[in-house]
Amino acid sequence: MKFFIDTANLDQIKEANDLGILDGVTTNPSLMAKEGIKGQEAILQHYRDICAIVDGPVSAEVLSTDFEGMVEEGKKLAALHENIVVKIPMIKDGIKAIKWFTDNGIRTNCTLVFSAGQAILAAKAGATMVSPFIGRIDDGSWDGVQLIEQIVNIYNAQGFMTEVLAASIRSPLHIVRCAEAGADICTCPLTSITGLLKHPLTDIGLAQFLADAKNL
Repeated sequence: MKFFIDTANLDQIKEANDLGILDGVTTNPSLMAKEGIKGQEAILQHYRDICAIVDGPVSAEVLSTDFEGMVEEGKKLAALHENIVVKIPMIKDGIKAIKWFTDNGIRTNCTLVFSAGQAILAAKAGATMVSPFIGRIDDGSWDGVQLIEQIVNIYNAQGFMTEVLAASIRSPLHIVRCAEAGADICTCPLTSITGLLKHPLTDIGLAQFLADAKNL
């Protein structure tokens, strides 16, 4: 399973990349706003800066919700860097745009997916990745990881090549469960990734090793 970091913070991206396990980055308008990135030129330059750090897919989201607008925005985003993957919302015109991008050799990430039916449509249109939001599903008292497993099973049965990107991950446990469910990619905050490092028995064992080493 590939690890993406879900942020627009360059310091966090560098830290995750320095761990040696980072495969890509996902962003969205909310994450850009959180970093104070405003205005089209500033946003485009920020994408270039991210691509300069990470040697892997960088999802850049369109702001338009109509077919023509998404195509125009997507073409500009894809032209920024070869690592850019155009992020398209799961709406009717979004599916139409994904098909256009697929036919024109531009990679896409279909976002805001909350059902297997939506994931089937994205795959039929040729999306490179599909992003089910498991944390938000959990918020509604359903099991988001179960959706990941369902989509993975459907894609395997039907021979779809679209990668399942588990998004809206809230914890290290989410990452482990998504790996068990067969997700191709997970995208999450840096805290969820570093949380995988932690276990109390590791801390206890290391403390014991260091104490014993003093007696050598």
